[in-house]
Amino acid sequence: MHYIYRPLFSALALFAAGLALAQTGVAQPSAVDPPPASPPISSKTLLSMCMGCHGIPGYKSSFPEVHRVPKIEGQNGAYLEAALKAYRAGDRKHPTMRGIAAALDDKEISRIAAYYAAPSGARPEVPATPRLQPSSQVATLLQRGACISCHGTNFTTPVDLALPKLAGQYSDYLFVALRAYKIEGNPVVGRAHPVMTPLAKQFTNAELKLLADYIGSLKGELTVSQVPALR
Repeated sequence: MHYIYRPLFSALALFAAGLALAQTGVAQPSAVDPPPASPPISSKTLLSMCMGCHGIPGYKSSFPEVHRVPKIEGQNGAYLEAALKAYRAGDRKHPTMRGIAAALDDKEISRIAAYYAAPSGARPEVPATPRLQPSSQVATLLQRGACISCHGTNFTTPVDLALPKLAGQYSDYLFVALRAYKIEGNPVVGRAHPVMTPLAKQFTNAELKLLADYIGSLKGELTVSQVPALR
């Protein structure tokens, strides 16, 4: 007869052991507990992918043609964040930047943007009106594109922080960027923007270069710092 009750006794013993363990306060694993969150990427690791190009003064890229990569230290954080998200979404086409941005989540993009928006040194003093006035030809082009209405008289104080500071940016980069807004149907080159795309298309490439050369010659707040250790 005791063979009949053995399974019952075993079940009761297991129940009693579980009850005792629960009363000790020892947490038991649950089948519905989420997996532990991955630790956040360190700032050193996160920014190392940027500093290899943007932390070297005058560093040049060979795609889509040879030009200096942009200065981003001191740039508006909201603009940097929007730019990275545009690369991630494919609205800005660039194989290297797309690959980097695709590996970042929103919080990591925000951390990168906040880092570069805070310059390592004092901000240069930029006059409200450029001391270097444009030629009559360039002035006409600036007026046609209504550039000042968005980017500010000195091209350092845009009307919205989601817009970039342009003064003092490398002129060859500005030219490549402006021309990219005109490119359509290319899987690896081009930029789509509701305002800049139609604006850029009304200029010839020669006119875009004149604009880029003038704006790049102005004094601005953008810098490139060779930072041996993250601040």
